[in-house]
Amino acid sequence: MEYDPVQLADLVHGLTRRLRRAQAERLAPLGLTPAQERALRMIARSEEPLRMTEIADRLGIVPRSLTTVIDDLEEAGLVRREVDPRNRRAILLHLTDRGTGVRDELREARRRAAEDLFAPLGDGDREALGGLLARLDEGGTYGAGPRG
Repeated sequence: MEYDPVQLADLVHGLTRRLRRAQAERLAPLGLTPAQERALRMIARSEEPLRMTEIADRLGIVPRSLTTVIDDLEEAGLVRREVDPRNRRAILLHLTDRGTGVRDELREARRRAAEDLFAPLGDGDREALGGLLARLDEGGTYGAGPRG
């Protein structure tokens, strides 16, 4: 079967929605909203503490929207704020030990959801799909923006 670009885009969109729903179901027991999950993942992936403004920029949201997300993560004991010693007006975010544990649970939930989605594909198909998606991800500029 031949697919035109619109059909391909619809397929990618549909698969993305299925993956997000599956992940949301697996994340529900952790009590995190999608925005909290994305922010926590971003903080966890960084080797250095991130400023709130950096996270907001990377997520493509305004800093005041991020404040509520971080307030909730801090209240849950997953992150802690610290004044940036190089700029006392800036706040750095760190994962707590509890946040590290939740990060590990997030990774596992995402892995299981992805495994379920791609279960019908054999190793060769997964390799081919990964190569195609990587090429599309690297080559396009349309809609380029923050990745979280």
